[in-house]
Amino acid sequence: MPREEVALVIVNGYLDVDTATELHHHLANQVHHGRRHLLLDLSSVPFMDSSGINIILKAYKETRQVGGSVGLIDPAPAVQRILDLTGVSLTVPSFESADDALAGVGDAVSRP
Repeated sequence: MPREEVALVIVNGYLDVDTATELHHHLANQVHHGRRHLLLDLSSVPFMDSSGINIILKAYKETRQVGGSVGLIDPAPAVQRILDLTGVSLTVPSFESADDALAGVGDAVSRP
């Protein structure tokens, strides 16, 4: 798979109502420029609220429309708990490392 189709986005700080819109614009721009697979490194995100959840789900929907995928890399325990409680982790896979996420890009596309 050509790696030009993959964007690795490192998210730092809180992912909440104050930062979610900016992240959404950035992710939409990546998809617009042909990066169908978005890998979000959440290892430096200590807190995420419903705004962050919504952005992840929007990115998932937008990438699926173009045959792509979203993967989350190393979410902090508090963030992983939110992903689990909301059911997002059932839809959007998490990976321990960027290498694991890159290796899983093809697998995520083949899932219904």
